[in-house]
Amino acid sequence: MLKTTIAASLLAALTCTPALAAETLDTTPRIAVMSAFAPEWIVLQEALSERKDYTVNGTTFATGLIEGKPVVLFLTGVSMVNAAMTSQLAMDFFNLESIVFSGIAGGVNPERHIGDVIVPAQWGQYLDAILARETAEGEFAPPPFLEAPFPNFGMIFPQNVGVAREGAEPEEKFWFAVDPDLLAVAEKVAADINLEDCVEANKCLTTAPGIYVGGNGVSGAAFVDNAAFREYAFGTFEAQVLDMESAAVAHVAYANKVPFIAFRSLSDLAGGGEGENEMGTFMGLASANSAAVVTAFIAALPY
Repeated sequence: MLKTTIAASLLAALTCTPALAAETLDTTPRIAVMSAFAPEWIVLQEALSERKDYTVNGTTFATGLIEGKPVVLFLTGVSMVNAAMTSQLAMDFFNLESIVFSGIAGGVNPERHIGDVIVPAQWGQYLDAILARETAEGEFAPPPFLEAPFPNFGMIFPQNVGVAREGAEPEEKFWFAVDPDLLAVAEKVAADINLEDCVEANKCLTTAPGIYVGGNGVSGAAFVDNAAFREYAFGTFEAQVLDMESAAVAHVAYANKVPFIAFRSLSDLAGGGEGENEMGTFMGLASANSAAVVTAFIAALPY
């Protein structure tokens, strides 16, 4: 009898105690400007003034101004999980008007080149997938009770993801659209910027980099350096670019109803180059190009 009473009391306490809300660290409406790892973060910090740092769960959030606009700058960390986690932290502890991702990525469209900055109109998660069993005929077949809306790459069958958000029924979707107003600003900015094309005197790009707004981007928890998979991603998703974070942030932004856009400069060709992966050589140049476009984009925003 006593155990039953204690259990009932605990259940009542848990049922009646509201969830603790995150403490807002800064109430100023800000643009979240995020990057995945250090080279991108270093370049963007150079444009930040009136800096004040906050630390949440080991992540530094730097508030201040870029081009006169209130921002909060931080690193997501590499990977889909890190990107989703730190994005939600920023939304919980700061007053975000929009989210801007600046970073590097692998080029998928064979018409694009290292150093180009790509600004997709939508993002999808290509590795939320079924790993299917092999049949006796040497093919791969997913279980009949699971939907496979895209062609497979070997055993990998990409799926839609489930999304829940306030005021709406749970839904299944693959593409997460970029905010159309932010994309329109990016289109205007793209015509007025000259991008870097040399790492140093004897290491220059063979094709002058450009800015390309629109099309599709895909993200997954894998570093891709494989020509066959690059071709698959282009043919299946019409992807312009492939990275490890943007679609996760787009997903979290959609769930929280926060406008989102991502700028990705190509540091490599995801396995499509003639020699070894190019990221080690052109990572700094690509980071600088992405940051330059993002800085100009922030300056052009109407608030």
